[in-house]
Amino acid sequence: MAPEPEGGGDAAPGPSDRRRGRDESPEERADRMWVDLLQELRVAQTGVQILFGVLFIAVFQPAFTDLGDTDRALYVTAVVLGAASAGSLIGPVSLHRMVAGHRIKPQTVVIAARMARTGLLLLAVTTVLTLLMLLRVAVDDTLAAWLAGAVGVWLFTLWFALPLWARRHYTSRE
Repeated sequence: MAPEPEGGGDAAPGPSDRRRGRDESPEERADRMWVDLLQELRVAQTGVQILFGVLFIAVFQPAFTDLGDTDRALYVTAVVLGAASAGSLIGPVSLHRMVAGHRIKPQTVVIAARMARTGLLLLAVTTVLTLLMLLRVAVDDTLAAWLAGAVGVWLFTLWFALPLWARRHYTSRE
């Protein structure tokens, strides 16, 4: 999950943040959070690259011409959402490049974290759609839907529900 200011929410780090945790200025904190975000994006982008690679190769396979309308629609949707996911996960780099030197690093981190969350959501949906498309070839449609749905629930739990629970559970209330 993309870094957020301690205490939750998307507010930019402010002077009151020095009371908690690390003794760092808002700019130092933004620099640290930016480095953390870049490390997280590197991991996510690897997943996007692998998944996108599979999708790109699939269209050139001889069996692709035999796919029905439903599977083609799943494929097109997965490719489009995969491209949107890649854009959202690469977007923070462009954002940073465009605003570097303008003294808005704390705000940049907040915007980039939102882009990363959006990219992760799109990646999860792309993964589920790709899995559904592949499983429809291997097993019956009902089982494919159940398995893809189970993976979707698992990804949502790991990527969104658990981090939100941890943030609420382990963040002290002030």
